[in-house]
Amino acid sequence: MTQKTKIIIDTDPGVDDALAIAFAVLHPNLELLGLTTVFGNVSVEQSTVNAGYLLDLLKAKHVPVAKGEGVPSVQKPHSFPDFVHGKNGFGDIAVNYPADFKPVDMSAADFIIKTIHEHPNEVVLVPIGPLTNIALALQKDPTIAHKVKEVVIMGGAAHEKGNVSPGAEANIWNDPHAAQVVFEAPWKVVMVGLDVTWKTIMPDEPMARIAEKSPVVGGFLKEICKFYANFYRTVGGFDGFSLHDPATVMYVTNPELFETEQGQIEVVQSGAGAGKTFFAPKGEVYAEDYWSKRDNAFVCLGVNKSGVLALLEDVLSTGH
Repeated sequence: MTQKTKIIIDTDPGVDDALAIAFAVLHPNLELLGLTTVFGNVSVEQSTVNAGYLLDLLKAKHVPVAKGEGVPSVQKPHSFPDFVHGKNGFGDIAVNYPADFKPVDMSAADFIIKTIHEHPNEVVLVPIGPLTNIALALQKDPTIAHKVKEVVIMGGAAHEKGNVSPGAEANIWNDPHAAQVVFEAPWKVVMVGLDVTWKTIMPDEPMARIAEKSPVVGGFLKEICKFYANFYRTVGGFDGFSLHDPATVMYVTNPELFETEQGQIEVVQSGAGAGKTFFAPKGEVYAEDYWSKRDNAFVCLGVNKSGVLALLEDVLSTGH
């Protein structure tokens, strides 16, 4: 029997977060130890109740939810992108939230610290929202950097243009100071950014097939994806929507679907370029030795699109 990979997802659900969480719960080789919530696509209050709703929908109420930070670590917060995910994060469809849901009596950062210490060198941290909780956990307990298995981040762009500014991806832009703390920590960071997630576009047909095989879970996901897909179709001209967050969880289960390059990531923290991630490949020589301080980042630059789409459909189709 394959040993399951233990993960914590730090999340701001969010349509694509919902797909990622469903994938994690339904995948036979993952053990979801908890969801920690953060502001981003919606407020932290909304993301927390959304996390509770998703776990109830997925029959995974045993998975704890820890509420995290509601504003960035340094900068002023940006407005929530309700034109992408809807005001409720679920494409504004009506949702009956479970009355008995309560997050654990512990902050997201403290939950992350506690869980990593309980499972040393076993936990993969999967942040798919702004990195505020992860940076705070590091600042509270720097030893977790040596006790985590790896950190797989949805965020950033090495060579692609940004999606909220010419240079910045949304999760990094929402808290660039926290992102810099996370990228410079002495742990392995995998960046699943726009270089690959712009290449993983999910059309309507697979979502229809998922809903047919999984009427409850798949049906809900299909409904919330309509709003999200409409944004991508209208603004970007895409035939479908980008799998930003699900692709990140899929890196954990199937890294062979991705091509990575090792090196150093630095984050622009303020001004017009705030949130831009600069990538210095390992072995490259630059005028300033600043760019050869670290090689702890593994940046996803290539992806097997058909493999990603097939894997997501296979796993989500197993829901009830």
